Amino acid sequence: MVGRREFLKSSVIFGLGALVFRKLKFFPFAETSEAKVQSRPVLISTWRQGIAANEMGMKVLSEGGTALDAVELGVRTAEDDPKVMSVGYGGLPDECGHVTLDACIMDWQFNAGAVAFVQKCKNPVSVARKVMELTKHVFIVGEGADRFAKMMGFPEVDLLTDEARKRWLEWKRSMSQNDNWLSPEENHDTIAMLALDQQGRVAGAVTTSGLAWKIHGRVGDSPIIGAGLYVDGEVGAAGSTGVGEAVIRTCGSFLVVEYMRNGMHPQKAVEETLKRVLKVNKKWIDKDPNFQVAFIAVNLKGEIGAMGLRKGFQYALYKDGKNQFLDAPNLI
Repeated sequence: MVGRREFLKSSVIFGLGALVFRKLKFFPFAETSEAKVQSRPVLISTWRQGIAANEMGMKVLSEGGTALDAVELGVRTAEDDPKVMSVGYGGLPDECGHVTLDACIMDWQFNAGAVAFVQKCKNPVSVARKVMELTKHVFIVGEGADRFAKMMGFPEVDLLTDEARKRWLEWKRSMSQNDNWLSPEENHDTIAMLALDQQGRVAGAVTTSGLAWKIHGRVGDSPIIGAGLYVDGEVGAAGSTGVGEAVIRTCGSFLVVEYMRNGMHPQKAVEETLKRVLKVNKKWIDKDPNFQVAFIAVNLKGEIGAMGLRKGFQYALYKDGKNQFLDAPNLI
């Protein structure tokens, strides 16, 4: 029988041994919740313009900014670049020759702001952030959004560049009775951006000029919280790109986040959401071989997901000190 003194001595020795093993990372039960975090920070953005967006986002984070600052200033790189003809200044216009912009932004505390049908400001994502931070509203559209942007000090800008006007005139000349204004040009290259910062705060932003030659007044999924973007500070975030009507019908980004809430890895979550998109939108997808929808996602561990409905979706990922441009897998 072990005496009290021997028992205490063995307990002290075991405790010291456990401490040494923890220090040397050999102790199998020493893993903390922080150790389970794969990587922070993480930035993920859609399409090639996401490379510059990620670079800017990482610069913001390195200078002490939050995930929210990173996504706002990140997607602004695309809004300011006239060569990106699916976002911001230089975006392709609608059927009437008007460039109309949509954007939204959301943080880890469920704060959100959005604007749509903006025609006089090239940075709708920053206007959306003002809506989020300075009003009790979430969504402002049209003339009201332009008035609000002017009140906030944003300069009025003619968004139609010479190149975009040239492309619009070429489309007008080639119009036929078969045009339906839904997918006349493959420019679904909306930029969606998600960020997880070092403190575990997650945020997202989406900005777009929408489908080229769309019916005047059309708004897609990009500025709609729950469709084009959704962020939950307890779970992670998701964003979309592609044919907005298909995403709206399925509340796509919200669905991705809910799958993650129920324990799914982000990659599996985007896959299951695309299966839902395919089921709900099958009659439209079957008619159009170029019909594309894609999602990106990140959880609080730094795990990511990215997938397109069809082949061709690409995304930029800044993780572990590398900014990579990657091909995403596809569902069909």
